[in-house]
Amino acid sequence: MEHSLDISSLLPVLAAFGLTPAKPPVPFGSGHINHTFLVHSFEGEKYILQKINTQVFQKPEAIANNLSLAAKHLETHAPGYLFLTPVHTLTGDEMFVEAGEYWRLTVFVPNSMSINEATSPEQAYEAARQFGLLARHLNGLSMNGFKATIPDFHNLTWRYQQFQQALDSSSESRKKEAAECIQYFLRSKLIVDTYQVLLRNPDFPDRLMHHDTKINNVLLNTTSQKGLCVCDLDTLMPGKIISDVGDMIRTFVSPVSEESTDFEKISVRLEYYEALMNGYLSEMKYVLTPTEKDVLFFSGPFLVYMQGLRFLADFLNGDVYYPIRYPEHNLRRAQNQMVLLQKLFANEDQLNVIIQDALA
Repeated sequence: MEHSLDISSLLPVLAAFGLTPAKPPVPFGSGHINHTFLVHSFEGEKYILQKINTQVFQKPEAIANNLSLAAKHLETHAPGYLFLTPVHTLTGDEMFVEAGEYWRLTVFVPNSMSINEATSPEQAYEAARQFGLLARHLNGLSMNGFKATIPDFHNLTWRYQQFQQALDSSSESRKKEAAECIQYFLRSKLIVDTYQVLLRNPDFPDRLMHHDTKINNVLLNTTSQKGLCVCDLDTLMPGKIISDVGDMIRTFVSPVSEESTDFEKISVRLEYYEALMNGYLSEMKYVLTPTEKDVLFFSGPFLVYMQGLRFLADFLNGDVYYPIRYPEHNLRRAQNQMVLLQKLFANEDQLNVIIQDALA
């Protein structure tokens, strides 16, 4: 994450929110999208200031719109729920906009922490339960008025078309280097076909989903490590249950991340899969439709396959989207996701037993 901003330039931004910092704001967190700073006030309060990345979020107003609509629903239906809404500016706006830059401020949650990876099933359970709790509190909310903050973000049909376009335009040398991976993703197109059939199913509703359910988007209590709330709500928008469940599976269950090139270490840790299913379904199993229950296993392959396609397409396109540290980086990421996808299918029977037990 780039933090080349002059700290003094933040003072007018903070003044718009009525804040004078007690000491210089400092870069905060491990996110790669927005500029994030921790701010201390003279009153002893702490805040999180973020500059929204308008290359990723081209219509930041959509973020503010979705958070406002969700907050109004939660105020009525779950008044005690901790939902991180922005602090308003002195003029009553949810963001401060100046020279095409969008800034927002939220209160720092006391005694909270975030972690970048699950190192125990208990952590996986707590994080998944928080995502489930948010989804349950938003259950029944009409999608009217909500907007896509990143259009087609989890549209697998579109991602597959992007992959095909990359194949058509890629150099022969890149296609040759990625041949095995390309063939696997082409052979696995049944995942796309299944997704397209699901979209036509009236029992597969749109819900307000988080869409980025990595464990570092949940705040845990610093002492007990119990879940406190969900954070980083930029991608809160209409979507499907498979997005949130799938991204948890993709990022919780393997002992190594998508960055690992030690493919032998990629595995499906059954105890983590069980923990996340138990955590999420402890909140959501009573509101899911029969079709949503039926596709819980599919959620994992859906998201892993889509992310693998994105890495592979970027490699074929000459690495124009994801930052890379070495020439084959995106190919190795795609191969990593290919192995994880294979491991999910190899464990399908056991994973479905876990799901049924969690639904019981």
